[in-house]
Amino acid sequence: MASDDMITGRDIVVVGQQAWDIEIGSNNKNIALEMSKYNRVLYVNPALDRNTMINDKNNPKVIKRLAVINGREKGIVPLQNNLWNLYPDRLVESINWLKIRPLFNILNKRNNRKFAQSISEATAELHFKDIILFNDSDMFRSFYLKELLKPAMSIYYSRDYMLGVDYWKFHGEQLEPALIAKSDICMANSTYLADYCRRYNPNSYYVGQGCDLTIFTDVAPDLLPADVTVLKRPVIGYVGALQKIRLDMELLAFIAEQRPQWNIVLVGPEDDDFKKSRLHGISNVHFLGPKPPGQLPQYIQSFDVCLNPQVLNQVTVGNYPRKIDEYLAMGKPVVATVTEAMGIFAGHTYQAVTKQDYVNLIELAIREDNPALQADRKAFASTHTWTNNVGEMYKAINQYEMRKK
Repeated sequence: MASDDMITGRDIVVVGQQAWDIEIGSNNKNIALEMSKYNRVLYVNPALDRNTMINDKNNPKVIKRLAVINGREKGIVPLQNNLWNLYPDRLVESINWLKIRPLFNILNKRNNRKFAQSISEATAELHFKDIILFNDSDMFRSFYLKELLKPAMSIYYSRDYMLGVDYWKFHGEQLEPALIAKSDICMANSTYLADYCRRYNPNSYYVGQGCDLTIFTDVAPDLLPADVTVLKRPVIGYVGALQKIRLDMELLAFIAEQRPQWNIVLVGPEDDDFKKSRLHGISNVHFLGPKPPGQLPQYIQSFDVCLNPQVLNQVTVGNYPRKIDEYLAMGKPVVATVTEAMGIFAGHTYQAVTKQDYVNLIELAIREDNPALQADRKAFASTHTWTNNVGEMYKAINQYEMRKK
């Protein structure tokens, strides 16, 4: 990152859909960590809602949040230098089920006020001034925060097409475009999503995607999982959540049936559709289940070719596939479905349109793999760092502020 692009000494409030204590990886957390190197950052957890409080009352995370709401624990938790986590001290109502939009809007504004009050009190305690508000796709709870918090700058960050998911679709079709339009800047991790944001706000920027590839870059070549080493080569693999909304089950079945001498290995938790799928009846398809994150590089190491067999829909077409960076960081040949978001990986992956393309490209990937190609893949993946990603965000902020002068 060029020194003149760097933003330093600012106070940044980060809101979004994921709490700091979530177990899975999170763009928002990585962005907050990177920003806190040179700025003060308050990372705000989503406010506890009434349904979660009732239905998940024995969950330690819910117990922690209730302790804050009831005044038994502090809501501001220091994480490291320049970085704090806020547990909001107000309970909000669960309203997404309401289909009467005027009523939803009234109650949503009430929830926003409660959420904003918790944030305002925390920023006052931390002596934050002229804040930058960074909103990671929180279109409901944070819809009115620009008006309520009066930040020096409001940023909406799009990293998935949320309206393709039923939970967000009904009210989101009304709220997300309006939130994008009134934000000072919109940022997106794919060109598809940047174009989507640009429909409503001309100050929309493609900022790329960051990845922490540390655990994928130094794996001993002979450190392979026992449940893969027993399989004959070639091994064609996928690592990640196995969900019908994202992956093409019929494509996987086609590959396995066209090439019964290949072993197809799927590592990750299955949704109900995958559990019931005919894939379980195909002898050369192997479901190995979820694995601890630290073991995933060993599984990727054991694959001859890595797959990202996405089904094409609104959810996937613009989604940045972080797993591609993980595969490439280990030098592996990758065959993936052509999408607009996959465009940046052209020249470093094999991209398929049809089922037969997949079979042909897997054969080609196996045949032409060599140390030079492996080194090129690793070098390309190494450019997708969180430092570079946040650097692009800083450029967008600077460009906007220059135009305002």
